[in-house]
Amino acid sequence: MLTIDDSLVQWSRPADARAGSPLLVLLHGVGSNEHDLMGLAPGLPDTWTLASLRAPLQHGPGFGWYPLGEPGSPDLAPVDDAVEAVLAWIDRVAAAHGRVALLGFSQGGSMALQLLRARPGAFAAVVSLSGFVVPGVTDDRDEAVSRARPRVFLGHGDRDPVIPPSATARTSVWAAAHTDVVERTYAGLGHGVAGEELSDVAAFLGS
Repeated sequence: MLTIDDSLVQWSRPADARAGSPLLVLLHGVGSNEHDLMGLAPGLPDTWTLASLRAPLQHGPGFGWYPLGEPGSPDLAPVDDAVEAVLAWIDRVAAAHGRVALLGFSQGGSMALQLLRARPGAFAAVVSLSGFVVPGVTDDRDEAVSRARPRVFLGHGDRDPVIPPSATARTSVWAAAHTDVVERTYAGLGHGVAGEELSDVAAFLGS
């Protein structure tokens, strides 16, 4: 069973300053670690307490949420195993926070959207940057997402060499059908986060 190591979570606030603040959970990309997305903190609204998690699987010198498969189309079961681990961690800390939102990059972006599928009404907002929606879901999860119409931000570059265009297109169609989505494509951006994109995310989270 996968678990999130509490001792490795990076927080933007000390423990005695978190109570009652909204929580933004950060989910890094494959091969990275819990320190990576904390670099976005200066550009995000300081009303949020940030918590950056380390993915539970070793991947080279870094970590991943699930094994890599076909780009943009991983096997569903390992993704859902990782989702359960993150949900268990959120359940341990959520009571101290008024709202919970998710922000993921690349593989972490796919995790953010899969977490939304698992609990459509649980998150104040979901941000997926250079991510994608995982294919192969055949149960009623997406119907529940449609009923909840959660707020979602999708951001991606038009020169991303990592996420296949077919996965990006699939995600756009899914989000438009099931969520209240804001989608932005950034000209000239590869597989990364641009300054303009971070400003758009900050505005989205602040609204």
